[in-house]
Amino acid sequence: MSILWRESKLEATDPAIMKSLDSMCICNRDIHRSSHDSTTADTNPENGIRVKCQCNKSRSFLLIDGQEYLRVSSAEQFVDKLNCSDKDLKVKVVSIFGNTGDGKSHTLNKTFFKGEEVFKTSNDQHSCTLGVWAAFDPALNVICLDTEGLLGVTSYENERTRLLLKVLAVSDIVVYRTQSEKLTRDLFTFLGTASRAYSHHFQAALRAVGQKEGIQDSLSALGPSIIVLHETRYTKPLTNNGLENAEDILRTRFAQMKLETEAFSSIKYVGIQTTKSTTDYELLQTAIKKELYNNSVRSARKPYLVYNTLKVLNEKFSGEMENFSNILFPDQYFTCPVKCLSCGSRCSNSMGHLLEGQPHSSSSRCRYQHQYENVVYICKKCYSNGNEVKVTKRIQTQNDDSWYGLVKYAWSGHVIECPHCGEIYRSRQYWYGNKDPEDSAVRTEITHVWNTANHSVTTQNTAQRVIDGVSYITEAVTNVSLQPTKVLSAWVADQVAPSYWRPNNEIKHCHKCKTPFGPTDTKHHCRACGEGFCEHCSSKTKCVPSRNWHTPVRVCDTCYNKDEPTEPSEDVNARKVTEQVVSTLSAVGSVLNYSKSLIKDTVRPSYWVPDSEVVNCCICYQNFSVSLPLHHCRDCGRGVCHDCSQHRKPVPYRGWDKPVRICDSCIKIT
Repeated sequence: MSILWRESKLEATDPAIMKSLDSMCICNRDIHRSSHDSTTADTNPENGIRVKCQCNKSRSFLLIDGQEYLRVSSAEQFVDKLNCSDKDLKVKVVSIFGNTGDGKSHTLNKTFFKGEEVFKTSNDQHSCTLGVWAAFDPALNVICLDTEGLLGVTSYENERTRLLLKVLAVSDIVVYRTQSEKLTRDLFTFLGTASRAYSHHFQAALRAVGQKEGIQDSLSALGPSIIVLHETRYTKPLTNNGLENAEDILRTRFAQMKLETEAFSSIKYVGIQTTKSTTDYELLQTAIKKELYNNSVRSARKPYLVYNTLKVLNEKFSGEMENFSNILFPDQYFTCPVKCLSCGSRCSNSMGHLLEGQPHSSSSRCRYQHQYENVVYICKKCYSNGNEVKVTKRIQTQNDDSWYGLVKYAWSGHVIECPHCGEIYRSRQYWYGNKDPEDSAVRTEITHVWNTANHSVTTQNTAQRVIDGVSYITEAVTNVSLQPTKVLSAWVADQVAPSYWRPNNEIKHCHKCKTPFGPTDTKHHCRACGEGFCEHCSSKTKCVPSRNWHTPVRVCDTCYNKDEPTEPSEDVNARKVTEQVVSTLSAVGSVLNYSKSLIKDTVRPSYWVPDSEVVNCCICYQNFSVSLPLHHCRDCGRGVCHDCSQHRKPVPYRGWDKPVRICDSCIKIT
């Protein structure tokens, strides 16, 4: 028996009005005529009357609209709209979900209300259910919640999905109705998402409601029981005749899609094959009644608690949402699959962009990793002028010869050169107090490191470049008939020599005995006069305070026997330090006297074929020997002879920025 109330400022003593009330009541939004079991009128203090009419038919009402606004203001109003007269009655909540047009409202009407149109149905294309509608079944003491269909066209798609998950959280039984020949992906996606949302977000909120109401069963341990209602016409539904029952098949498919269902207390399957014009919902009714009578997991509760729980969830999970939606064709379908080796970011260009001459790129920020050396320097001066010029550390400048640049590198460190500003930084420009390049000359930028199937990025050829430089030095030294160690020592000495010293390249013979210096002879400078002498003519030592040498140092025989010169003193501290450095360089320079083959394999880039595995030239197939030395192509890394590798070109993707040896096969490919 349903009970409805209506307030109106009417005169209680008017017989015509009282008579009309016997034949009219206002149920929810609709004014309809019906037969009444009884009608009573109570006079209020404002000379109005409250009409209480008892209707035989249940009616649904809008509980929450499509924008997540609760349309019932209080628990009392919620109970009144349900027409639930017994305040101590405990109820359970059954909600239904599914796609638009699959007959959710019709299913509730057939299952709970004997086919009466409690929930509105329509044969129009427009959705007849927007938001969440509620009605009470007094026979089973069930609050039925009819939800807006999924996949419907709406501008509030994200709010609708969040609303459905909140309704699912307050439900004891959830019926997911699908009217399709096969179980589709949207069923598993929605239920898997709902399970995760319940576990991560709704359990704590439901527990808080239970503690506030003083109820031990806070509905937070496990979520609702799920009943999948699958209606087909030409296809057989899942059966329990095989090795797996229908519920096991569902769980297997959830696992295949990597979706969780742990939050649900159970998952049941009801399959109906409709061969006639009407659907038989007896199996669904039986399954629902079985779950309603099962109080081991979810027990019945009073209607006001259902309202309070839904209100708390609706207030907690509300507010504006970003307008995102499921993308049918994500960018991954069409973008380049290559990822940055350093940070793992995916290239943002379309597939095949390398064929169009476009390099890999990504708008995401990369992270620096030492093994890739993926930091790029930008000249500060050019950047301040509005021009972004990238510069790199080099062993030598563009204008330096190979051997001379390597010698400078050994003494003053690496150089950073800008094509517009020239040399902007030397790592060991001063004796002490050298600043980092970031503090004085450059800005830093971390770049992505890309890798492809045909070409791999390598930064392991630095040592090989040094060995190549050693070869150039050895060749140059051989041409001038001097030992490499002597060239290094002489050059370093001239760089820091006091101004009164004669340069090494001008000293051809001993200043005293006139003996010519040979390739292996050592030139010595007198610390007093600065001329060059042989070992025999400069074997004595003494202090030379006028030259700032306050400890015994080498002097020639002539200066040893005469008084100190009267010229003004000069700062020779740089030379004092250098004498220790020169001795060290002499030891280091001795490495140049060893055969390059002894250390070549140690510094060989990873893509080079080891010398021990190379027997003949990969182009002409001649066997290597003393008269036919082995070389490596800097592009493919294979062994090749001199005649088959006379081409020179840069190989940037291998780390060779300047022209290097390329075999005839690689030069044809490029």
